[in-house]
Amino acid sequence: MSQSFRWPEILDIARREGKVSVEGLAAHFGVTTQTIRRDLSDLADAGKLERVHGGAILPSSVSNIGYEMRRGLYAEEKARIAAACAAQIPDDISLFLNIGTTTETVAQNLLHHKNLLVVTNNINVATILAANPNCEIILAGGQLRRADGGLIGKLTSDAVAQFKFDLAVIGCSAIDAEGDMLDFDIQEVGVSQTIISQSRRVFLVADHSKFTRSAPAKIAALSQIDALFTDHPLDAPLAARCHDWGLATHIIPYSSTGA
Repeated sequence: MSQSFRWPEILDIARREGKVSVEGLAAHFGVTTQTIRRDLSDLADAGKLERVHGGAILPSSVSNIGYEMRRGLYAEEKARIAAACAAQIPDDISLFLNIGTTTETVAQNLLHHKNLLVVTNNINVATILAANPNCEIILAGGQLRRADGGLIGKLTSDAVAQFKFDLAVIGCSAIDAEGDMLDFDIQEVGVSQTIISQSRRVFLVADHSKFTRSAPAKIAALSQIDALFTDHPLDAPLAARCHDWGLATHIIPYSSTGA
């Protein structure tokens, strides 16, 4: 059965059941799991599905994928993005790392950096960097979002506003065709906007799936950041805008047939 016949049925199953699995679809169509992974990746690239560990779900523009699912999603791509970003972070600076599974992976790549002052609203980042004795860590307090260990709200924004960072590394939930960074939680958006305004330089880490998603709240435009680290080339119109904005775009490709 060709791809063009499988795709409509895959989408029908996803609409009925809310989620599809690689193993289940392979058995249903009588094809290999590698074939189904390619189908799901292509449908995700087309914005029809969102890949999660072991399968895919229907995309949503009003609610985010669960944290545990996000941790396993595009893990290898995130690892390469994070390593490339961390390589551009010098010692002896003040640094902000915000909420997100990719920023957590950046933190894992900073365990041998020296003389860092790291402020974060991500409890997971603080826990990771506690293993680096050459890193001073400050948590920007606020309302705890239990789902992912994020600290959000006005108290967090007020705490962030007390600093001026040499560099911030941030993530987001989506990036639209106009180059706007988007997120789901308006309280988190307010914190992210304060982080950007209080940082001399800003790096964005975002895997390619962020460019096919949507979210309701605008953080800022890509024109307001200094460097983007991602794993796929940007669409030509957006790439042209980023060039005009002087945005340094780092493409760290990864080819995998993983789940």
